[in-house]
Amino acid sequence: MTTSEWGEKSSADLMSRYVSKEMGYGVPKEGWRICLAHEFKEKRKPFQAKDVSLSNVLEHVGLGIRYLKWWYKKTQVEKKAPFIDMFRAQPLRQIYGAPLGGIGGGTITRGWRGEFCRWQLNPGMYHYETVTANQFTVCLRRGGQTVYQQVLSVERPPTLQGWNWGYCGEYAFYHALYPRAWTVYHLPGQNVTLTCRQISPVIPHDYQDSSLPVAVFVWDIENKNDYALDVSIMFTMVNGSGHKEDKSGGHWNEPFHLEKEGEAVSGILLHHCLAVNPYTLCIAAREQPDREVSHQTAFSPKGTCSGLWSDLITDGRLDSPTGSSPPTPKGEKVAAALAVSCSVPAQGHNSLEFCLAWDMPNIMFGSRERKHTRRYTRYFGTKGDASPSLGHYALTHYRQWEKSIDEWQRPILQDSSLPSWYKSALFNELYFVVDGGTVWTELPEDADVSGGVRSEDGGLPAQPAVVKEFGRFAYLEGQEYRMYNTYDVHFYASFALIMLWPKLALSLQYDIAGSVVQQDPMERLHLMSGRYSPVKAKNVVPHDIGDPDDEPWQRVNAYLIHDTADWKDLNLKFVLQVYRDFHLTQDHQYLKDMWPVCQAVMESEMKFDLDGDGLIENSGYADQTYDGWTVTGPSAYCGGLWLASLCVMCKMAKLVENEEAYKRYRDILDRGSAAYDKLLWNGKYYNYDSSGRDLSNSVMSDQCAGHWFLKASGLGEGEYQAFPKEKIQTALKSVFDLNVMSFAGGQMGAVNGMRPEGVPDRSSVQSDEVWIGVVYGLAATMIHEGMQEEGMRTAEGCYRTVWERLGMAFQTPEAYCEKGIYRSLAYMRPLSDLGETQS
Repeated sequence: MTTSEWGEKSSADLMSRYVSKEMGYGVPKEGWRICLAHEFKEKRKPFQAKDVSLSNVLEHVGLGIRYLKWWYKKTQVEKKAPFIDMFRAQPLRQIYGAPLGGIGGGTITRGWRGEFCRWQLNPGMYHYETVTANQFTVCLRRGGQTVYQQVLSVERPPTLQGWNWGYCGEYAFYHALYPRAWTVYHLPGQNVTLTCRQISPVIPHDYQDSSLPVAVFVWDIENKNDYALDVSIMFTMVNGSGHKEDKSGGHWNEPFHLEKEGEAVSGILLHHCLAVNPYTLCIAAREQPDREVSHQTAFSPKGTCSGLWSDLITDGRLDSPTGSSPPTPKGEKVAAALAVSCSVPAQGHNSLEFCLAWDMPNIMFGSRERKHTRRYTRYFGTKGDASPSLGHYALTHYRQWEKSIDEWQRPILQDSSLPSWYKSALFNELYFVVDGGTVWTELPEDADVSGGVRSEDGGLPAQPAVVKEFGRFAYLEGQEYRMYNTYDVHFYASFALIMLWPKLALSLQYDIAGSVVQQDPMERLHLMSGRYSPVKAKNVVPHDIGDPDDEPWQRVNAYLIHDTADWKDLNLKFVLQVYRDFHLTQDHQYLKDMWPVCQAVMESEMKFDLDGDGLIENSGYADQTYDGWTVTGPSAYCGGLWLASLCVMCKMAKLVENEEAYKRYRDILDRGSAAYDKLLWNGKYYNYDSSGRDLSNSVMSDQCAGHWFLKASGLGEGEYQAFPKEKIQTALKSVFDLNVMSFAGGQMGAVNGMRPEGVPDRSSVQSDEVWIGVVYGLAATMIHEGMQEEGMRTAEGCYRTVWERLGMAFQTPEAYCEKGIYRSLAYMRPLSDLGETQS
C-alpha cells in the first residue's frame, strides 16, 4: 500500500459507518472527522511499572524500591496525587474532542460523541468523569404539536430514563479544526439537519479575549421539508463537574438577565460553593425578537427526571420560574436547563446560540499558601460575579473571534501543496496550549521574578516589563506528568508559544531565568541515584517550576528522579531558546536581560569539558531527553546541543558587542566541532555516544536536534554553522532509512533508537518508543534540508497512528511502542509540530 493509499484508507475508516449524505452547515473540508458510531479496533494500555523488562528491573531495582516508598508516602500518608503515578496511569478512553475555553482559565472537554467528560477547573488537576445530564436536546414542533424530541447523545445511561436516549450515531459526525469543532446531526425521518459549531476564543497574538473561560455553541438548523417547523434546543448542565464535591452541599442556581450596549442575554448561574477555589458556571443565550429563551432554574439529575422532559415536550419551552434555588443538602446534586426556540421556514435555515462560561477568578494550588489571580480578571474583575458579563461578551463577540481564526488559518487551509492530515495536525495539536493544565495569572505587586539577583549584579529586573504587562504563564509536561514548564520538553513545545503568543513565551523565559540564579541547599533524596543532593544548584536551569498540588513558582524542580546537576541539556536548551526567541521577536531588552544569565549557565557547562577539547562530556544520566540510556563521553544529542549553544553565544556576543566573549566562544566552537566530528561521526550518522560500548553506535532519531534549532533560529550556515551540511543530510537519510522505514513498515514515525542492522534498540524503557513531539521536530529538520517527502512521511506516521488508529485525539501521548502500550496521555512535546513545520 502506498503512503497516499494508506492515508486515505485511515481517514475513510473513521467515517465508514456514516450513512447520511448530509455534510452539515458551513463545516470545513480540512480537519479531523469521525462518525459518532465509529469504534476504534485497537485498544492499547498505559505503560506502568509492570511493563518494565526484567533486565531493566534488575538494573534499576534500587530506583523501584525508592519510588515505591515515595509513592506510598505521597498517596497513603499525605493523601495527595503523585505527579507521576506509575501504578495508576489513566486508561485510554477513545472519546475526547476539542476542549472548551481560552488560555489559562481552566478547561472543560466535550467528547466527539457530545459528552462533557474531562474537567480542569482547579489549576493543573484533572478528573475524567462524564456527567450524564450535561446534554443538548432537540424538540421539533409542527402546527403546535411536538413531532420529535431527542437527546443528542448515542448513549443509553441507566439514569434519567424519562429522557429519549440512544440517538443513532450512524447519522452524525464530529469535525475538529481547533479551536473550533462541528457536530452534524441528521435527524432520521425528519428531513432536518443540525450543525452544532463550538467556538473557543483561542486567537494568536490576542492577549485579552484568548484568556477568557468561555465557549459558544451555535446551532444551525436546516429544514428540508415543505413546511415550517418550530425548533427548540435545550442545554442542561449540572452544578459541578461530576466530582464527589458536587454532593458536598450548599450549591445553588439562579436565573439572570443582563442587558447592555443594546444586547440582552439571559440564562442560569450555577454557583459551586467550595471552601477553596469556588466558581460559578453560566449557561446563557442571546435574547432576540424572533427567539424565545426559557429556563428551568433547578432540577435533580437523578431518577427518571421525566418532569423536565415533559415540560419541554408540551410546548417546546420551559416554565421559567423566578427566584433562586435553595442550597443543596449534603449528598444531593442540582442541575439547570436553558431552552431557546425559533421558527425555521420550509426549505429554510435558522440558528440558535448558547454560551457556557465559568468564573473562578482567584485560585490556590495544592499547598494553599497564596492566592493567584487569573489573567481574565484584568477585564472582568476578581469578585467572582463575572459570569453574566462573560456570557454576554462571548455571545456578542464570537463572530469577531471567528473572523480572526479564519484569517489565521486560511493561508494554510488554502495551500493545496499541503496534505490534509498536516493541516489537521497543525491546528488540532494546539489544544494542549489551553488544556495542558494551563495557568495564566497576573503578576502580584510584591512579586520578584529575578531570583534575588538584580540586573546590576548579572541578574534580572524584579518585574520585567513583559511579565508585568502580560502576566505569568505555566503549562504542564503532561496531564499525567504534572510538572509545570518542564524545560527539556518545553524546548520542543515552545514553538507554539513563540510563534502565536510570543509575549507568553518571553514571560515564561523570565521565570526560568529567575530560577536559574536561585539556589536551594536543602538536601533531598533523588530516586534514581539514591543519593542526597541540594534541591537547586546555582546557575543551573531547573527541570520544572513545581507541581500544581504544591506551589508552582515558589519551589522549583519538582522532579525527583534526577539531581539538577545531571540535566546538562537544560542549560543548553535555555541558551538556544533565548536566541531563538530574540530572533523571532527582535526584543532587544529581552536579549540584554538574558545575556548575563546565558553566560552564567554556559560557565556551569564548561566544567564538563573534562579533556579541554571544546566538547562537553556526559556522565551517568546526562542525556536526559532519553533518560534510561546510560551515556559516557560526548554524545550526539548533548554534544550537538552544546555546539549549537556555542554558535548562538557567538551570535549574541556580536549583538551585545562583546568581542572578547565572541572570541572565546568561537575558539571553543571550532575545537568542539572538530572533536564532535572525530569522536562521533561514523560515515553515515553520529553515533549515540563515544563510549565504545556495544550499543554506542545506535542510531538516535533526534541526533540533529542542535542543528534543527539553529535552522529554526535563522542560523546554521556560514559563520554560524556548527555541523557540516553534507553530514547532517547523510545522518537524516540514515535516520529515515532505519528509524522510520525499518520500523513498523514506515507507518508509525521514527523510533527513538535503532540498531544499524535495522532492529529497534531495546536497551532501555524509552529507546524503543516513538516520541511524537521529537518526530515532528525531526520531520521539520528533514524539510529544512530539502527532504520534503521524507519529512512529511515521517510526521504523517505519527498523526495517522495517534489520531486515526489509536483513538488518541486531543490526548496525544508522549510515546507509544510498535505494539501494545503508550505512555503519558495528553503531553506537551507534540506542540512542536506547529513551529517546526512552519519554520
